[in-house]
Amino acid sequence: MGTVNRLIVIVLFEGVDLLDVTGPPEVFSLVPRETTEGVGHEVVLAAETQAPVTTAAGVRILPDTTLHDVGPRAIDTLLVPGSVEVDSERRIHPITEPGTVAWVKALAPRARRVASVCVGAHILAAAGLLDGKRATTHWSTAQRLAADHPAVRVDPDPIFIREAGGVWTGAGISACLDLSLALVAEDFGEQVALRVARRLVMYLKRPGGQSQFSVPLEQVSTTRRIEDLRHHILSHLDQRLTVPDLAAYAHVSDRQLTRIFRAELGTTPHAYIESARVEMAGNLLETTDDTLERVASVCGFGTVDTLIRAFRRRLATTPSEYRARFRVAPSRRRSDTV
Repeated sequence: MGTVNRLIVIVLFEGVDLLDVTGPPEVFSLVPRETTEGVGHEVVLAAETQAPVTTAAGVRILPDTTLHDVGPRAIDTLLVPGSVEVDSERRIHPITEPGTVAWVKALAPRARRVASVCVGAHILAAAGLLDGKRATTHWSTAQRLAADHPAVRVDPDPIFIREAGGVWTGAGISACLDLSLALVAEDFGEQVALRVARRLVMYLKRPGGQSQFSVPLEQVSTTRRIEDLRHHILSHLDQRLTVPDLAAYAHVSDRQLTRIFRAELGTTPHAYIESARVEMAGNLLETTDDTLERVASVCGFGTVDTLIRAFRRRLATTPSEYRARFRVAPSRRRSDTV
């Protein structure tokens, strides 16, 4: 019995981001190695013509076929990468070439599902495929996507989003691997996706709701005082951190401290501390066998209930569910109570 392949068509256009195009096929190519059931994907690169396409990295790619010729075939997944142009004032403009948008709009109804990589979401939106749907894109163009397409519910935080009707959107460029693993899991199950992830030395996949950002890297502050505060918080998460304590550390009033956080980080001291604690807890859940009680204590939550509530607020999951999905280096197991 031969391999049964699902046809994945990746749309090419001039200036496309190279990793958007090459990352997903690397993931899909490993599926046949990790299953004995004779299943896999056939990846086809399609452009308006079969002339070489020059990517944003300067590397030229030769399409397998044209978008016209691929039309009659049964498309399982239409994958739309993206790219941007940067003007003389360093402003970023997503590329939404009308010809590409028209082809995506024409081919999408023939596909079982449609997925965008990074700023490819702007192409899906221009084709009307995201209207009334929640979608993500690279954080740097999220505001532009929302402004250009008010009918789209833009969420700049998640790694990827799956919506009804088989429409997927992915975040930053490297998140194309997370998105591709999620597609593999949908097609062939979590165990196959897990084996593929191990081949790639990756986590199985970050959850769709997991943030594009690491708390320590989120937003660079413009003053030394707030940077000192951030470092102080991150190195004392296991301790009591109240607004009066932090204000005293920074030699400002409580009210001024709150204003500083709002202006510099766009959040409150309490929300920032909770986000940092959730991220630290996530790292411990992924890489250790510490009990939930231990994780709650080390990360400054105090109780397991507080830890659980914070995870539900920030990640829409529980600590135990998070550990079950993203444990990467278990050494010895302990029984968690939740």
